Amino acid sequence: MVRVCNLSFVYDKENVLENVSFEYDKSDFLAIVGPNGGGKSTLLKLILGLLKPTSGKVELSSHEIGYVPQNTMPSGEFPISVLDVALMGRLKNNRFGFYKKEDRQKAFEALEKVGMQEWAHKKIGELSIGQRQKVFIARALACEAKLLILDEPTASVDMQGQVQIYNILKSLNSDKGVIVVSHDMDVVLGYATKIAYVSRTLFMHESSALTKELFFEKLQSNDKHNCPVDVFMANTCIHKTGEKC
Repeated sequence: MVRVCNLSFVYDKENVLENVSFEYDKSDFLAIVGPNGGGKSTLLKLILGLLKPTSGKVELSSHEIGYVPQNTMPSGEFPISVLDVALMGRLKNNRFGFYKKEDRQKAFEALEKVGMQEWAHKKIGELSIGQRQKVFIARALACEAKLLILDEPTASVDMQGQVQIYNILKSLNSDKGVIVVSHDMDVVLGYATKIAYVSRTLFMHESSALTKELFFEKLQSNDKHNCPVDVFMANTCIHKTGEKC
């Protein structure tokens, strides 16, 4: 679904990304990890077309993309319902802002997929952070996207909420592509099938299913400590930046 070839991006004379190349297929759950300032969010914005690369290219086989950006949490007084937020995913079908019965049905179905249908008529500001994130995922689903791209979807969410969100994304990955930028390595690496480590350059890793299964069992056991090194040791580097496209 995504092909990135020799991608570089310079901002204010500084190389943010340099010679990044990889291919992504929708059957994979791709986690993009790395240090703060390493270029993770910039890479997402380049894939989405929100930024123009300094050199290289991004090719998409489909433009039906659902995007969940950072910092989408409204204030507690924001007067909009959960269903209205999900309906925003249908705006492309409504030039004049009038929703059809089909739009409401699709929005409600999206809320069902993330387990938030019972809160459809609650104000979005009345929900917990984790619940709000589920609603924002539903908004992305309502546009009938074939690829979901999420930037730090579990920021400020507790461990239980993180597991719930990643369980949802893993389920959706059965028929949709999922690309997640995350700093919560102790959770996301338990779900990802491929892991891109980005720190100006990119290194792609493929996960070991056997060790991942043991790690996932530990994660579900509610242990207070889940070491990301356990998963890093189960991964094999399959691509290094600088290879020819």
